Amino acid sequence: MPDVMSSSRLIGVGVGPGDPELVTVKGVNALRAADVVVVPVMDTGERGRAEATVLHYVPAEKVVRIVFALNERTDRARREAAWDAAGERVAQLLEVHDVVAFATIGDPNVYSTFTYLAQTIGESAPGTLVETVPGITAMQDLAARSGAVLTEGTEPLTLVPVTAGSAVLKDALAGPGTVVAYKFGRQAAEVAEALRETGRIGDAVWGSALGLAEESIRPASELDDAPLPYLSTLIAPARREGGRGGKL
Repeated sequence: MPDVMSSSRLIGVGVGPGDPELVTVKGVNALRAADVVVVPVMDTGERGRAEATVLHYVPAEKVVRIVFALNERTDRARREAAWDAAGERVAQLLEVHDVVAFATIGDPNVYSTFTYLAQTIGESAPGTLVETVPGITAMQDLAARSGAVLTEGTEPLTLVPVTAGSAVLKDALAGPGTVVAYKFGRQAAEVAEALRETGRIGDAVWGSALGLAEESIRPASELDDAPLPYLSTLIAPARREGGRGGKL
């Protein structure tokens, strides 16, 4: 049995936004080299996007499903209890395995559940080596599929989770550069209002289920009061004038 205090490794692997072809070679190698691959699931039990992606590259018997309160924001005690329980389960895996990989959609250092898991393991198994393998983000995938340019020249790029509130999004849209909004599906009407108020709706685009059969990519001007999938992504490109290289 390996000594968890000195030799076990926990690797957060970004598996991209859903298209299995967008997992990096390094990510695939990390998944295949790990003894087990942990995937987060909601307490309702359905297969998540990370698990579906992982199963393209590793056999199902190597995958361990662990429940996280992924969408719990109102009951902090319940959310933290879920994190603690998940951390305890991963700590148990680290006691008997040299390498445990945790698959997360997008990138493990961008709004990822892996952050909370790594913090928990840092306290319960402080000798564990924690590493991450970067993944392609939803904003990169949406930019590629829609033709939206994220940044030019000296433009800033602002990433906002709409779960922080529409006021935060409005502030970002009132500033310079491109604004990307994550997790806005349940507040689509508020997002559309913010885009119109700031004059940014014309070039904006949103997308959901990128790379999957149910993929939808549409102009933000078509947003209405109907809720969208939770993991929808929005890109509001910078206002660009002056032709090619105008922002250099």
